[in-house]
Amino acid sequence: MSWIQVIPFEEAEGQLKKLYQRVTGPNNNVDNIMGVHSLRPHSMEGHMALYKNVLHHKNNSLPKTYLETVGVYVSNLNHCGYCVEHHFAGLQRLLADEEKGLKIFEALKKEQFEEVFSVKETRGLFYARKLTLDHTSLEEEDINSLRKSGFDDGEILELNQVVSYFNYANRTVLGLGVTTKGDVLGLSPNDDNDTENWGHR
Repeated sequence: MSWIQVIPFEEAEGQLKKLYQRVTGPNNNVDNIMGVHSLRPHSMEGHMALYKNVLHHKNNSLPKTYLETVGVYVSNLNHCGYCVEHHFAGLQRLLADEEKGLKIFEALKKEQFEEVFSVKETRGLFYARKLTLDHTSLEEEDINSLRKSGFDDGEILELNQVVSYFNYANRTVLGLGVTTKGDVLGLSPNDDNDTENWGHR
């Protein structure tokens, strides 16, 4: 599950137990990326609040399917199989179209974006790649390019935060040896209207 100690749901007490109860999926399943925080529950709380607000908030204007796509792409760039598996499964649930999802995944892996994505979406993926792999080369012109392709500044912020979140999550997973063993793939806190609802369904 990970390279460090993880307190199981059944043995959790106090604040950790309360947080586990907030983030559980079916049969009290806690995703391993959350469980790996068990020795420091306050960092789990921070991680989950960031995740919920960046990816699953009612005030986002970019489609959730696109935000999940960006997450899968960033995770693939970082060779984070855990997040690729989880978020591609989540993307497939949202799309409810297996063939479309597979085409998206192939386009991301081959970086042949124009076969599947709009000009705007493609420009966002270029930005995600640069921020992930070559962030020191970013310039104001990269933001202007996003604007020219149809992003408004609020959407640029959303995109930036999703890319930044997945870089954080990828490094959490890869740095602590987190695996998908025991996880239920593709679940997420999908009640976007309730920021306090962290339950995975």
